[in-house]
Amino acid sequence: MRGLLADTGYLLYRLGLRSGQLFNTSLQESGLRLRHYAVLRFLATSQGVLQRELSTRLGYDPSAIVGLVDDLERQGLAERRPAPDDRRSRIVVLTESGRAFLRDTDEAGRRVTNDLLAPLDPAEREALHALLLRVADRP
Repeated sequence: MRGLLADTGYLLYRLGLRSGQLFNTSLQESGLRLRHYAVLRFLATSQGVLQRELSTRLGYDPSAIVGLVDDLERQGLAERRPAPDDRRSRIVVLTESGRAFLRDTDEAGRRVTNDLLAPLDPAEREALHALLLRVADRP
């Protein structure tokens, strides 16, 4: 196990798994998962986005985006609308119910993050976040 603990990539993988498990548990009652939440969070920053852009920006397979948006539409959290500049294309927009859902889950997200990062003091958390942003921002 020591070899694995010396591998930063493995530690990031383990942290990602743990984060996903905790967050999925907090979302369990809603029937959604972290991937749905990520789509909703992204939609909250836009006035609507094409599905293919969601796929690119979130790093999800295009076929996975279709299923995720279908799930969100069934729950009334997002909807597809004709794109204003191309009626053949559809944009995905967050509904008012989707906005309310995000407000309701904000506290759960903070709890998950606080649980994960409990061993770190506030300055260490800030430093970790800044470092992860630098790494994640690379193509």
